[in-house]
Amino acid sequence: MTGNRLDHKRVVITGAASGIGRAAAQLMAGEGARVLIADLDADAAAAAAADIGGGAVGVAVDVLDEASITAMIGCAVDTFGGLDVLCNHVGGSDPRKDLDLLRLDLHEWDRAMALNARSTVVASRLALPHMIAAGSGSIINTVSVAGLAGDTLQCAYGAAKAAVIRLTQYIATQYGRKGVRCNAVAPGAVMTPALRDNVPADVIDDIRRHNALDLIGTPEDIGWAMVYLASDESRYMTGQTLVLDGGLTAQSPIAASRRALLGD
Repeated sequence: MTGNRLDHKRVVITGAASGIGRAAAQLMAGEGARVLIADLDADAAAAAAADIGGGAVGVAVDVLDEASITAMIGCAVDTFGGLDVLCNHVGGSDPRKDLDLLRLDLHEWDRAMALNARSTVVASRLALPHMIAAGSGSIINTVSVAGLAGDTLQCAYGAAKAAVIRLTQYIATQYGRKGVRCNAVAPGAVMTPALRDNVPADVIDDIRRHNALDLIGTPEDIGWAMVYLASDESRYMTGQTLVLDGGLTAQSPIAASRRALLGD
C-alpha cells in the first residue's frame, strides 16, 4: 500500500532495523517520506534501508552515546536538508537484571533510564532547533503500557517509560507555540521477532486471553499509528499517548476470568 500522506516529510527513526521501528519505516516510506533508519546494528540498518528503498538511508547509532546521536541528527539534516519527524523508538531493559525492587540491579536501573529516557531527551534537544526553524515538526516517542501501570517485574523499564510519557507532555507544552508537536505510542504485546523468539507460546496465548481483542498486535499496527502522528492529519494532537494494546488496559483485571465463566 502506498500513498502520499507523508510527501516531503524527512524522518528519523531509532531502532528501525527490525520489529516495530522497521515496520514504521516501511510504512512511512510508502507514504512518501524520506526515512533515516538508525540502529545499533549498522549492517541491519543498511540492509533495511536497501530493502525499503525510496531514498531510505541506514546509519549506526548508539543512543547511550550523545556524540552518536548528534552524528545521526547531523546525517539526517545533511542528507535530507532538514528534519520534520523524529521517532524516539529505542528502548528496553534487561529482564534478567530488571526485577522487583528488592532484587533490581541498580546499574540496570541507571542503564534503563539512560536508554529509554535520557536518549529521548538528547535526541529531542538536537532535533528541536531544526523543527523550530522550519516552524513545524513532530516528535513521536515509543513508550509502553508498562509506563501506565505497575507490574511484578521490570520496575526500571516501567518507571523509565512513565518518565517519557510525562516528558512527552512537557515537550508538547514548551514547543507547541513554535509549531512542534510531541506525542507517544504505548504498545502492549506485539508479535515482534523479540517476542516470538523469547516468550513461550503459552505465555503469548495468556497475554491474548487478557486482551479485550482476541489477538496480539503486529508491528504494522503500531507503525500505522506512527504514520498518523507523523502526518498533518494529527496536526491538532499533541501531548497525548496513544495506547495500542488490544484493550488490555481498558478492562478490569478480572475481565478475562469473567469471560471464561461465560464461555467466551
